[in-house]
Amino acid sequence: MSQWQAVLELDHNRTITGGSEAALCDAVRNGADLRVYTEFRHNEHIDVTSNCPEIVQEAAEFRVTCLLDDRWVAGFMTLRQPIALPDGFGPRASMSYFLYNQNGQQAIGRLLLDGVPASGTPGASPLDPTGHDMPKYHPKENWDSETNAPSQNFIYDFETYRFYVRDGWQEVLSHSEDGTVLSGSVDAVAEASMRGCEIKVGIRDLCRDLAEEPNMDHEWFVQTHSNYY
Repeated sequence: MSQWQAVLELDHNRTITGGSEAALCDAVRNGADLRVYTEFRHNEHIDVTSNCPEIVQEAAEFRVTCLLDDRWVAGFMTLRQPIALPDGFGPRASMSYFLYNQNGQQAIGRLLLDGVPASGTPGASPLDPTGHDMPKYHPKENWDSETNAPSQNFIYDFETYRFYVRDGWQEVLSHSEDGTVLSGSVDAVAEASMRGCEIKVGIRDLCRDLAEEPNMDHEWFVQTHSNYY
């Protein structure tokens, strides 16, 4: 079993109680895997009408990470679907792309896949009342609410946040924007893949052209699935 290490911990106020942001950044810069452990109460998040205050523990996987300005880490869930506890999925077929920042601030982009035509246009939207009955849920911004890809920025006051990393990756190829090999080789990538190794790709400034004005330097780390050669 690979060893995961807690490098940063926040309390319910999102105040650092252990580790450091620098340690998290160092690990992600090196390509480390990321998981975030949180705790919340059943009747504050799952069913607000329940009298059950039991703590629910979750360890969420973030297969895509981003290092912004060489000092800020964000992680993205890529395999999550909305669920309706205790035994079903959400009312519409969709994916839930959650984003967690190193300071505990969160966001979600929901990609709706049921084919229902969008009734709205992209842009800023009124705050979504969904979840406002949760005492620890604090919506901040809402976007594209009547489209097939709504998103929102929010904070949920988890009891604790713990950032775990697994730093066991080895760089086998680095190349420039035009494909010039800087270190390693394509053959080394192929050999590793054919030995069953998982592949992770780090891409600098992937979203540079999404902003009208120059944005900060950033690097994405994407954990791939099947590989072909």
